[in-house]
Amino acid sequence: MKAEDAGVAVAQRVRDIYALQGFDSIPANDLAPRFKWIGLYTQRRQDLDGEQTSIKSNAELQDHYFMMRIRLDGGVVNSEQLTVIGEISRDFACGTADFTDRQNVQLHWIRIEDVPEIWDRLNSVGLSTNFGCGDVPRVILGSPVAGVAADEIIDATPAIEEIKNNRLPKPEYSNLPRKFKTAISGNSRQDVTHEIQDLSFIGVRHSEHGPGFDVWVGSGLSTNPMLAQRLGVFVSLDEVPDVWEGIVSIFRDYGYRRLRNRARLKFLVADWGVEKLRSVLENDYLGHPLRDGAEPPVAPGYRDHIGVHDQQDGLKYVGVKPTVGHTEGRQLIRLAELADKFGSGRIRTTPNKELLFLDVKPGRVPDLLHALDNEGLSAKPSSFRRDVISCTGLEFCKLALVVTKQRAIRLADELEERLGDLDVPLKISLNGCPNSCARTQLADIGLKGQIVTDQDGNRVEGFQVHLGGALGFHPDFGRKLRGHKVTSAGLADYVERLVTKYKADRNKGEQFREWVLRAPDEDLQ
Repeated sequence: MKAEDAGVAVAQRVRDIYALQGFDSIPANDLAPRFKWIGLYTQRRQDLDGEQTSIKSNAELQDHYFMMRIRLDGGVVNSEQLTVIGEISRDFACGTADFTDRQNVQLHWIRIEDVPEIWDRLNSVGLSTNFGCGDVPRVILGSPVAGVAADEIIDATPAIEEIKNNRLPKPEYSNLPRKFKTAISGNSRQDVTHEIQDLSFIGVRHSEHGPGFDVWVGSGLSTNPMLAQRLGVFVSLDEVPDVWEGIVSIFRDYGYRRLRNRARLKFLVADWGVEKLRSVLENDYLGHPLRDGAEPPVAPGYRDHIGVHDQQDGLKYVGVKPTVGHTEGRQLIRLAELADKFGSGRIRTTPNKELLFLDVKPGRVPDLLHALDNEGLSAKPSSFRRDVISCTGLEFCKLALVVTKQRAIRLADELEERLGDLDVPLKISLNGCPNSCARTQLADIGLKGQIVTDQDGNRVEGFQVHLGGALGFHPDFGRKLRGHKVTSAGLADYVERLVTKYKADRNKGEQFREWVLRAPDEDLQ
């Protein structure tokens, strides 16, 4: 089906037919697979609870409204663009807007009749929904402070722009075996979750060749999680697009198309090994060997950009986090105004669902912080609010079993009220299903949505508990508490109990995940 009609070609049918004749005019092959290429998914019907997910078909679960994903490669957006996104949200999406962990913005309640007008507004400011979803190279994660931060090793912007503008549009990359996720960052914080991408380039200083990139391949989470492996090469900034294109082409040519549940690059890398992958890349796709590279040091501390930070030019950038990335259209318009008032209008989104305001004069930082506080956005959030993440969940996702986003917001509120703050990072991840869009296996407290039985025998929303996962130093999937589940209603009580035990029992300097790995099961229940 993909071979006979490239996914993006459906955009013209949206304009010529579907927007004029309505939802019922859309054939199934366009609605489910091909619409993904243009950044559209049907959203979930509002009258179906989580137990219906495993019973009903996709067609039965879907509503006549869409989720729309606006692609922001590298998290780059300016005040004019953010204003347009906010106006689209206000006018066509019931005010909805969410930042994602791939630096995109998602809107809901989109009608097919309104899509051409939305596209025209986006196009007028250089934005698009193309390749927002589907079996294509997805949005390229990039350091949100590329070319800006004082702690940068190398600015990856030229490589991202070259791939986005000249490599991505090639028709041979519009029909991959499955989605392909890329991250490119030259920041010393290693701020793009490179351990869980199909392909990543991470800034490093080579002893002979200076700044460049270390290459990682073959990760993915979901129900068969794998961490990325180093390819063992050092590539210059100019080489990044060719290496990207070579790896994507290998995936296109050798990926397991006949088995969709094994069609990600991680399975090919697991079968081949990185040595064979490198050999095929060098000999069959690049036509020359790559230089060997040493493993870069792991960046200590937070990878996010919350707070006030130095720029290379003496100005400051300020990072805040809407809880779980949730915002609304009118707020986006107001935030764009703040970016113009206190900075240059340059804004960035991040893989941690944050929003950064660039180019702020040091003397203007206090006024910007005050204005952001009035929007409910703090540059000094509690550990609970800073590190909580969730997927879309039952509200809109057809795969979900439980509510996640609103549950996560309430959880952060309740933990702050009960515990105040915590003096160490505590990553809490709420996922609506086993697909791990919110990285269940890599959180201090990972929560996988399930329908569970409460103490009264009722079938209710709940979570399987997974503890001690991490990226960075000693990345690991942690431990699953077999048989231990919590109800959604009892979630705040459980996390409060767990954190209280940790604080009472921890050794000096011991992080939460370190305590979890040594604690007896009874302390983790």
